[in-house]
Amino acid sequence: MARIPTQDFVDEDGDFNGTENIRPLTAEEVQQLRLQQPLLSIWRVVFAQVLVGLAVAALTWLFTGRVSAAWSAAYGALSVVLPAALFARGLTSKTSSINSGAAVFGFLLWEMVKIGLTVAMLFAATRWVKDLSWPAMLVGLVVTMKVYWVVFAWRKVFHPVA
Repeated sequence: MARIPTQDFVDEDGDFNGTENIRPLTAEEVQQLRLQQPLLSIWRVVFAQVLVGLAVAALTWLFTGRVSAAWSAAYGALSVVLPAALFARGLTSKTSSINSGAAVFGFLLWEMVKIGLTVAMLFAATRWVKDLSWPAMLVGLVVTMKVYWVVFAWRKVFHPVA
């Protein structure tokens, strides 16, 4: 049951109030709290990363005029998006939500898979991308990776209230 304090945690004497001033939330208060702080789907984050990755690749091609630089930036973005999609799929599976222990183990497992796949893709970049531009690839990777923070900061834009 969610609870919120009815007063501040510290009274005017500087003493901790404890739990005597905590009351359960009503159904209306819970609904209002959910409207103020909506949950964000991990798939929306992955979708935003795909869009940003495409934009970075297009802008790289526009500014450099080199197709190889654009492919390098796109590969950098793909090195974030593909592992993130695999991570999202693993976290949203039914086995990861059996209980809290399975959820924690699933999170750690899929995070390690995500990191491992990202590192493997970066090592394979020299073989898979012709005329690889490391700066362009790293720009695509870093900009796409930072989408997490933008999406969480703007979650009301990415998750409008119905």
